[in-house]
Amino acid sequence: MKAKLILENGMIFSGRAFGYLEETVGEVVFNTGMAGYQQVLTDPSYYGQIVTMTYPLIGNYGLNLEDGESDGPKVRGFIVKEACEYPNNFRCEIKLKDYLKHHKIMGLEGIDTRALTKVLRNNGTMKGIITTEELSEGYIKKKLEDFSNKEAVMNVTTDKVYEIPGKGKHIAVMDFGIKSNILRSFERRGCKLTIFPADTSYEEILKVNPDIIFLSNGPGDPEDLPKVIENIREFIGRKPIAGICLGHQLLALALGGKTAKLKFGHRGCNHPVMDIERNRVYITSQNHGYYVKELPQDVKVTHVNMNDNTVEGMRHKTLPIFSVQYHPEACPGPEDADYIFDEFLAL
Repeated sequence: MKAKLILENGMIFSGRAFGYLEETVGEVVFNTGMAGYQQVLTDPSYYGQIVTMTYPLIGNYGLNLEDGESDGPKVRGFIVKEACEYPNNFRCEIKLKDYLKHHKIMGLEGIDTRALTKVLRNNGTMKGIITTEELSEGYIKKKLEDFSNKEAVMNVTTDKVYEIPGKGKHIAVMDFGIKSNILRSFERRGCKLTIFPADTSYEEILKVNPDIIFLSNGPGDPEDLPKVIENIREFIGRKPIAGICLGHQLLALALGGKTAKLKFGHRGCNHPVMDIERNRVYITSQNHGYYVKELPQDVKVTHVNMNDNTVEGMRHKTLPIFSVQYHPEACPGPEDADYIFDEFLAL
């Protein structure tokens, strides 16, 4: 069935619909990974977004029930050059189009995804609609204006407190849309984990007397979470604090820094980051549209993005506080930055 992507600047990309055939609206972004599309689909940090994959063939090794980063896909739409009809892998349990259809995710294929990527790179991230219908200008304008992703974190956080047993350090996890492999990375190190909903008060979290407060990744603008920032501020000086991605941004705001939106974000698994303390470059996986623009006082930069020099890590000069912007738990890869979890525990 014919379908098209309509961007808020008026550009239209025509292709074919696959998956669940129902109109969808979201923020259109691109990911440069050559593999890992199941992890992209199920990453809660993509909530509210229509994801474009720049690699031309997607779905060639299928999907399975084990490799998701959450309980199901979180994207609003999925755009590919070609959706593979005949995946070939011994772990394949379901085709891409069937997976999207089952989870009611609209897909679009057959467009020039690299041309779309250039548009987003040059003009910045934009809202868009994937549809099979002819829409009026008024309808399109209203649909795009009505779209908001401000409640993203509350839509992907856990709805109850739960524990993962372990005999090592006790970590209180604030779940803003945490990826499963972050939890697994701590589990492999023997940690006991208590996971809290994003809106849990600092008093309730401190009652479990954790060794470390961990602030997870998640979707959206960190400035949309003022109450969460106030809660994090209460932990400063009381407990060691670590964070990844959105957690890193929220921590910066709690300490008095500032964040801003990137023109088109960092999304992919080939981003070089310099670890200043080790004087070494690591290849990292990234997924964020915002960054720390101004560092708080008494905080130093530990990691820098080699592509645009944005802050990728920070450490407090006197307090046990450390966070990174990128994803050290990256799965399917790269695994260069896995050592960051040991640094978290060293706090």
